Amino acid sequence: MNLDKKSDNKENRLLNTAFKLFTEKGVKHTSIQEIVDNASVAKGTFYLYFKDKYEIRDILIAKKSEKLFNEALSSLRNSYISNFSDQIIYVINYVIDELTNNPILLKFISKNLSWGVYNKTVQNIYEADKSKENSLHNLFIKGVSDNNIKIKNPDVTLFMIIELVSSTCFNSILYNDPLPIEEFKPFLYETIRDFINKEE
Repeated sequence: MNLDKKSDNKENRLLNTAFKLFTEKGVKHTSIQEIVDNASVAKGTFYLYFKDKYEIRDILIAKKSEKLFNEALSSLRNSYISNFSDQIIYVINYVIDELTNNPILLKFISKNLSWGVYNKTVQNIYEADKSKENSLHNLFIKGVSDNNIKIKNPDVTLFMIIELVSSTCFNSILYNDPLPIEEFKPFLYETIRDFINKEE
């Protein structure tokens, strides 16, 4: 038990240190040696957990994105919103606001927000240790079923919604393109409602 805790601690130190260095210097200019030196672990320990710095980057993107969605869902549970499309808009709006307030995180995640829900990129190498019962994916699939919404493939629809948010909000928040984010939101949310409410 203690060995597991010690092991988790080293892994978390590596993840936290890598995130700090990646956001300060960029992935390209950060070496594995710098990560292990700053995390105070041996270089061999790094390779027990990660293949290379790109794998740790991918895991961090998935974890940071998933954390955003989990926080949004936690906030949603305290909001008493019962309408399904309103629930999805609430979650998306929460995530957008968090990314707007944290441009460093936005730049790090870049346009890979969907990894927080569809983290198949890292699933084989890093299994999430918590249940997916309260995930956005579960909320969406259950909502479509409970509300008898005729979506041919809910899985693909959710993926498309998150990809749309990820790519368009990145440019809107950082570059005001095509519009500043607050002006862009109504157009985005109308499109998301269309995705959800479109009859087969």
